[in-house]
Amino acid sequence: MGFILDGLETESYDRQYSDRELLERIVGYFRPHRGRMGLIAVMITLNSVMGALGPIVIARAVGLLETNPTTTTMLLIALGVSLVGASAWVFNYIRQSFSARVTSNVILQLRDDVFNATVRHDMSFYDEHPSGKIVSRVTSDTQDFAEVVNLTLNMISQVLLVVMLIAYLLSVNVRLTLLLIAMAPFAAIIALSFRRLARRVTQNARRVTAIINAQIQESISGILIAKSFRQEAAIYATFDTNNRQGYRVGLTRGLTLSGIFPLMGLASGLGTAIVFFAGGLATRSAIAPAEWYLFMQTVGFFWFPVTSIASFWSQFQDGLSAAERVFALIDREPKVMQVAAEPVGQRMSNDELRVTNEEDSSLATRHSSFVAPPTRGHIEFRHVRFSYTEREVVLPDFSLDIRAGETVALVGHTGAGKSSIGKLITRFYEFQGGQILLDGRDIRTLDLGQYRLQIGLVPQEPFLFSGSVADNIRYGRPEASEEQVLAAARTISGGEWLAALPAGLQTDVGERGSSLSMGQRQLVALARVVLKDPAIFILDEATASIDPFTETQIQEGLQDIMRDRTSLIIAHRLFTVRHADRIIVMGDGRIIEEGRHEELLAAGGYYAELYNTYFRHQSLDYVEKRVWEA
Repeated sequence: MGFILDGLETESYDRQYSDRELLERIVGYFRPHRGRMGLIAVMITLNSVMGALGPIVIARAVGLLETNPTTTTMLLIALGVSLVGASAWVFNYIRQSFSARVTSNVILQLRDDVFNATVRHDMSFYDEHPSGKIVSRVTSDTQDFAEVVNLTLNMISQVLLVVMLIAYLLSVNVRLTLLLIAMAPFAAIIALSFRRLARRVTQNARRVTAIINAQIQESISGILIAKSFRQEAAIYATFDTNNRQGYRVGLTRGLTLSGIFPLMGLASGLGTAIVFFAGGLATRSAIAPAEWYLFMQTVGFFWFPVTSIASFWSQFQDGLSAAERVFALIDREPKVMQVAAEPVGQRMSNDELRVTNEEDSSLATRHSSFVAPPTRGHIEFRHVRFSYTEREVVLPDFSLDIRAGETVALVGHTGAGKSSIGKLITRFYEFQGGQILLDGRDIRTLDLGQYRLQIGLVPQEPFLFSGSVADNIRYGRPEASEEQVLAAARTISGGEWLAALPAGLQTDVGERGSSLSMGQRQLVALARVVLKDPAIFILDEATASIDPFTETQIQEGLQDIMRDRTSLIIAHRLFTVRHADRIIVMGDGRIIEEGRHEELLAAGGYYAELYNTYFRHQSLDYVEKRVWEA
């Protein structure tokens, strides 16, 4: 089986739950539906009664026809069997109807919980795990969780049916019934022997499904690049490999889960043969042949629910493995942590600070220890140590003081740590040492939801959601009026860029903004931040991927945006940083130089070299462009 399971490693956040832990967690989702579950239990009982009456009525009818084979008797028997069948159908319909409602409500709540947990995970989570695998857990695994419910309800019904049939069989013959009961545990032992194997093959089936989903999503997202490099055959080959592995894993799972029924059938057949032989011997003395025949008829009905109950636990692993993957995603330990603020007048050590999942902003809002952030915008890094992974340290010992209302530009080669500073300010990642303060308060003590409202981020690659341009500008302030949206859009280059949009603010942006150019997407992202009106503004290489004309439009609006705000500009482009109050030149996670543009050029250091080899060409291109426009 090893070659089948190659590449099906667990995710780093996966964990093993005992069956008891999973069952307790599952039961918790059904507690709010106790009333309906009670009604379902009643319907299951009545349906089981009807199910047990069926073979009993038929068995009694055979004996009755031997003594009174009249037409009236046959009609009464037929009517009785029909009533039993109709009653069973009605009770089963009511049970299925309410079961569907309860199951749908539970799946609704479970998906709400898992999606809520997913969107609150820190950015490092999305760096490590492909989105397709996450989607698989939110959709497929939560749906398969419903199997736990259906199997459980069916098992309850089968248990009641077995109890009733045993009661009837005891009334017919105690010794043969006890012999039958004595053989039932062997069926359970056979079924339970499949339990661990069933859990394993089911988990692997879900993992390979997640791999296939992730590869499909990646292929569709990158189809433009794949076509431009003529790699359609390559991505198909990758899919074909994953799909064939899915076939092998699925086949193994199917054979494993279905293999239990032939074994159970063999066990039940052997048990019936033993009872038949013992009953045949008994007919010579204690049991009448007719009674023995009726007994064996009922035994035939007895084994089906018994084998269903015995095989339940192995089939149940399918639902448990789905629940385990979903709960692992919900329970994933966050890397970004929030600590309780220290009481006024009392200093607390790091060991005494209370830690919680700060990604749960609703919890943080209710927690009195978390405070609303100040709005002046004084940011201070104190000996901050940060790394994305244990192997590579991005900021070994970083200190920087950004005054409130100051515009600071970070420049340096790729990998210098510029963008990491912006990500730490926004609390997308957790730093491993030191402190980051906002107006003198550790940002880990601030309410996360309120804190991020004070920050406006324009990334290098803006993301637009499906909808209109106005919808995307309004994203941070859903309650904003059309006039406010238009005013924010006109802040950027006087709103001239709106004229290029087919329907103005009502232009549909398409999936991920595909209907707009990169420059237009960046202008929408910038207007979105303007409408948000944050105290801290972060421009993360937002002009690196746009044309000079769009950059000029952005520059004309930046001065108004950055006025009276603490602004952090992370850029390679000269005209984005030259008017900053202070320029920080970085290399290998450390500050190499700092000062104003003219001061750094006059110093003839690293910044001057960077300017002469990179920025100067941009400057000449910009001058030529302005002359041509004039």
